[in-house]
Amino acid sequence: MKSSVRGNKTLLEITNISQHGFWLFYDGHEYFVPFEKFPWFKNADLEKIFNVQLECVGHFYWPDLDIDLSEKILCNPEKFQLVSKSLAIQ
Repeated sequence: MKSSVRGNKTLLEITNISQHGFWLFYDGHEYFVPFEKFPWFKNADLEKIFNVQLECVGHFYWPDLDIDLSEKILCNPEKFQLVSKSLAIQ
């Protein structure tokens, strides 16, 4: 993926997955995405978690899961009300 500055590359990848969550590496920083706080990923196929795109600077999108998150949400999930429709129905 290319950043807005020509010639510079921005690295975005899932570096590890465990039973508790996964690590997203972006632009020199690694973010832990715990399933406890982001339950939509918990039962997702690995290939769907690995299929992440950079929509714009600091904004990530998983098209197979229709999930989008920002760096701000990953750093401070308690400041954002994250409600899944499937969880709200129960």
